[in-house]
Amino acid sequence: MALTDLVPWNRNRSITTRRLADGGDPFLALHREMNKIFDDFSRGFGVGIPTGFGAPSGWPHIEVSETDREVTVVAELPGIEQKDVEVTLAEGTLTLKGEKKSESTGALYSERWHGQFQRSLQLGPDVDPEKVTAAFKNGILSVTLGKRAEAERQVKRISVAGG
Repeated sequence: MALTDLVPWNRNRSITTRRLADGGDPFLALHREMNKIFDDFSRGFGVGIPTGFGAPSGWPHIEVSETDREVTVVAELPGIEQKDVEVTLAEGTLTLKGEKKSESTGALYSERWHGQFQRSLQLGPDVDPEKVTAAFKNGILSVTLGKRAEAERQVKRISVAGG
C-alpha cells in the first residue's frame, strides 16, 4: 500500500482521483461534497480556511490600535522575508501585499500555505501620507501612520444630557 492511499485528500482538499475513478464510494463522495459545502460556507466568515485562490481569508492576521496622534497596524507574517512584502497607502487605504515562497520539495501531503496575499484596510482621510513608517522584524510588520494636524483639531467632546 502506498503512502498516498492513506491520505484522504491532496493539496486541493479533494478526494484522490484514483479512488473516484474506480467507481467511487458513495460515502466518500458524500464526505467530499460535505467538506466542500462547509468550506464554501465558512469562507464568508473569515475563519482562515484556505480559499483556493491564495491566502486564507482574513490573512495576514492584524492588530490595529489608535491614539490621538497616530494609527498603528501590526501584521503577523511568519515565514515571509522583508523583501517579499509591499506596503502602500492610497486615499486612506493601507494595503499589505506580498508572497510566501514555497519551501517544500515534492511533499505528498502539505497543509502549509504558500502563495500571494493582499489585505487592505480603510483608515480614512485623517491619516497623513507624509507621516508613515514601517518596520519588519522576526515576521512582524509594524506600520505607524501619523494623523493630519487638522484631524486632531476636529475632535470635539460632546456632552450628553440626561433626561
